[in-house]
Amino acid sequence: MRQKSTLFFLGAVLAGFMCPDRLAVSQSTPQRTLLALSKRERTLAIVDPASLKVIARLPVGQDPHEVIASADGTRAYVSIYGFGRYHTLSVLDLVAQKALPDIDTGALNGPHGLAVAGGNIWFTAEGAKAISRFNPSTHSIDRIFGTGQNRTHMLYVTGDEKKIYTTNVNSGTVSVLEAGALPVNGPPTGAAQPGSAPAVPQGMDWNQTLIRVGNGDEGFDVSPDGRELWTANSQDGTLSVIDLSRKEVTATIDANILASNRLKFSPDGKLVFITSLRGGDLVVYDAASRKEVKRVPIGHGAAGILMDPVGGRAFVACSPDNYVAVIDLKTLEVTGHIDVGGQPDGLAWAERQ
Repeated sequence: MRQKSTLFFLGAVLAGFMCPDRLAVSQSTPQRTLLALSKRERTLAIVDPASLKVIARLPVGQDPHEVIASADGTRAYVSIYGFGRYHTLSVLDLVAQKALPDIDTGALNGPHGLAVAGGNIWFTAEGAKAISRFNPSTHSIDRIFGTGQNRTHMLYVTGDEKKIYTTNVNSGTVSVLEAGALPVNGPPTGAAQPGSAPAVPQGMDWNQTLIRVGNGDEGFDVSPDGRELWTANSQDGTLSVIDLSRKEVTATIDANILASNRLKFSPDGKLVFITSLRGGDLVVYDAASRKEVKRVPIGHGAAGILMDPVGGRAFVACSPDNYVAVIDLKTLEVTGHIDVGGQPDGLAWAERQ
């Protein structure tokens, strides 16, 4: 009996080494963490950015698409999309490595794009044609801005929360929402009831400018200097360049990237990276000359892109190949792969303050 018990113990130890995910929960979350979603497994992988090893996998809701970390880096928020069928944000405690109660977005169905600004969590609600804000301190949705556009999808919010950019895929437009002062005559007449929201939140009015770009605009990014917005237009394979001070398209690039999905600037703003759901290459453009620099073979298609301003890397979620590719920003070569689960998509950084 003693020999059998010993053999069983040794077998369990060996199985643990062969299946590192079984031991992952015993590893603490690093201060700076790479987050990666798996659509197939419906999990969020917590990855050590130094070793590129998955240290934990946490459950999320059905059809997860995008992820963002809270300002203090202790929580992650995941949009549960379902092409407008669902109305949930999954919430995860990154320190305790456990799922927390979901946020029900109610009639703001189809949450997708995510951004964090002012300590708040902003999200698009595709099914409601809206952009909304969740306030963690009050645990409430306290801002809703309608776009009136079809498939309000990806999102960028400035740090002061006074400018919001979003792509409207099926309308072929970019929305620019800007906070402005109240008109001279002040807010609408009629005082709000005690405890109710003011007629105009925070004493501001909001204005929307719609900019027509290419068909199927989806992935986009704002340059680090805040001067330009580039969007990838999935249906016609073009890239649109918007001058944000003039709020108009200044260039349309025939990039021949059909089914383009995401677009990101490098941290120094010199390069622009574009993925395609159907293409096997990561396409890299020079931002100044607006010329193609390189096509990096990464697999059979890709979705999310995440830049690493510290490590000089880019991470690309290659959904059909079930891995995240690691790209060296200097050589523009693939240097490794991370197994975060089947059909990886949304990627984000979490850094505890």
